[in-house]
Amino acid sequence: MLFEEIVFGPIHSRRLGVSLGVNVLPTEKKYCSFNCVYCECGWNVIDTNIQVPLNRREDIRKALEKKLSENQNDLNKTINSITFSGNGEPTIHPEILGIVNDVMELRDRYCPQAKISILSNSTNLVREDVFEALRKIDNPILKLDAGTEKMYETINEPVNSNFEQIKQKLISFGNKAIIQTLLLRGEHNGKIIDNTCEEEFSAWLDTVRKIRPRMVMLYSIDRITPEKQLEKLLIPELESYAQRVRALGIETKTY
Repeated sequence: MLFEEIVFGPIHSRRLGVSLGVNVLPTEKKYCSFNCVYCECGWNVIDTNIQVPLNRREDIRKALEKKLSENQNDLNKTINSITFSGNGEPTIHPEILGIVNDVMELRDRYCPQAKISILSNSTNLVREDVFEALRKIDNPILKLDAGTEKMYETINEPVNSNFEQIKQKLISFGNKAIIQTLLLRGEHNGKIIDNTCEEEFSAWLDTVRKIRPRMVMLYSIDRITPEKQLEKLLIPELESYAQRVRALGIETKTY
């Protein structure tokens, strides 16, 4: 499923409530530094090392201002979050810091009660501008699906990223972070996928302990996935893992 507009919604998000989406990426193709087995946008179909036309900063600003100004009364009553999501990894955009500044300004003018959220796979935390942009917003929701490099490679199929470096940047980000983790089991290309087994979950939990995020979001598959041999975990099982995170004194929610 691809989003065909720069600004879309509002939609109901199981994690963020009523969310107005901002897509800084191409509207016709997925553009991501991950190729996750569970991604609702499907498999990557382009080489992310090749330049593709991203939405321009000025066009993003115009589209969001138009949406907010036309629906100001309704949005002021209902919207909970202005959320950078869409067709891949939003922090790929080279002007993400400036775009965040624009969105913060428009939010303050038209919809001051809304939080600003970014759903990120964490790979670009190595860029200073991305680190700064994510530190400025209300909800930096940062992906960490695995505790070991092997499982990280299997679930997320990253493009040109260093797992240990990403973990260190998450630790540096610290308690401003909201960690998002999708728990799943299954198989892909003959490889077993299971970030819930004791070895994998313990390794993940150790990293979370070092990060000390303000919150952890544990969630399960909710939409159609490109890899079909995946198992959806139900809330009672998610809760059993959440309790181990809460034992560290970290707020944890399941979805």
